[in-house]
Amino acid sequence: MKDFSFTIPQDVIFGKGSFDRLPELLARANCGHIFLVSDPGLKKVGLVDKAAKIITDAGLRYTEFLDLQPNPTVHNVNECVKNFKASGAETIIALGGGGPMDVAKAAGLLATYGGDVMDYVGVEKVAGPVVPMIAIPTTAGTGSEVTASSVITDSDTNFKMTVISHYLIPRYALLDPNLIMTLPANIAAACGVDAFIHAMEAYLSKLGNAFTDAMAEKAMELIGGNLRQFVASRDNEEAACNMMVGSNLAGVAFASALLGNIHAMSHPVSGFFGVAHGVANAILMPTIVEYNALADNGRYRRIYDYIALGRKSDESFTPDMLADALRKLNADLGIPARLSEVGVTEDKLPDMVADAMKSGNIWRNPRQTTDRDVEILYRRAL
Repeated sequence: MKDFSFTIPQDVIFGKGSFDRLPELLARANCGHIFLVSDPGLKKVGLVDKAAKIITDAGLRYTEFLDLQPNPTVHNVNECVKNFKASGAETIIALGGGGPMDVAKAAGLLATYGGDVMDYVGVEKVAGPVVPMIAIPTTAGTGSEVTASSVITDSDTNFKMTVISHYLIPRYALLDPNLIMTLPANIAAACGVDAFIHAMEAYLSKLGNAFTDAMAEKAMELIGGNLRQFVASRDNEEAACNMMVGSNLAGVAFASALLGNIHAMSHPVSGFFGVAHGVANAILMPTIVEYNALADNGRYRRIYDYIALGRKSDESFTPDMLADALRKLNADLGIPARLSEVGVTEDKLPDMVADAMKSGNIWRNPRQTTDRDVEILYRRAL
């Protein structure tokens, strides 16, 4: 077994109704004025107002910031920083999926140290602690509440930049499955597959170890056994609980082991064509699983057993059976089979290849990958 180390520097609270424990965390953070980062969709369905009522009922003040996109941009971050500084708030609450959390992390960084997001792109370029943050996920997908990453799009180049620092990990995470039980089916599907991919890529990563394997395996068990049921009926309480915990554990796994080609290649798809992150990942997944099969050391069979419900592998198992099972999963969930179905066109391939090769995830992928390989994989997925 190879050497490894791990750190989980935060408090994570899970439970139905745990959203109501927010004042308890705010008291721990010694905060009187909160900066609430969310998005217009969550405002529309009442979750932002629910958070606001919990905050004000506790005798605290808050300022809202909702000006962000699903794939947040540098402009969104800069506006968030400006509004945070003007508010006089001491703590940031990120309520939502990956978008609000990515913006909140980057804004907390820039509000503390100044500069531009681009100054911090890469690994561990943050000098120290940033504005304290409480993360409240409203999807079972991103795992951003426990990761050290913030992904922001440069609108001028369409490049999705990643800032990675353990100082960006939220101080607290509140996991309330009630918050995901009203999701539309298509969002539940895309986010759920994204969470499974987080666990799977961490499990196959060259940086994986005994700790990340344990997190990833439990995440795949929980997500694989509940994703279809959750998408079929989001008010399925047991499935919602298992999806939320599975997504969280997948986030813990990939925060340490990182990811692979699926995420490296999906970011340009979202950056250039605005495709939802989870959808881009899901479409690319079977093609890249086929490519990585050459490097399989027996783990494909275990992954298959987590996701191919009602079927278990036997001595006749071959790696292509996993790719087929993942295609069936996408079909069951109503996710498109090809990139061309979501508007991706061939003319951007050279730029997409170049951006994918800039991702550190390429180098953690189990099979070595060149720019020519990436181009071929994109063409297969088209």
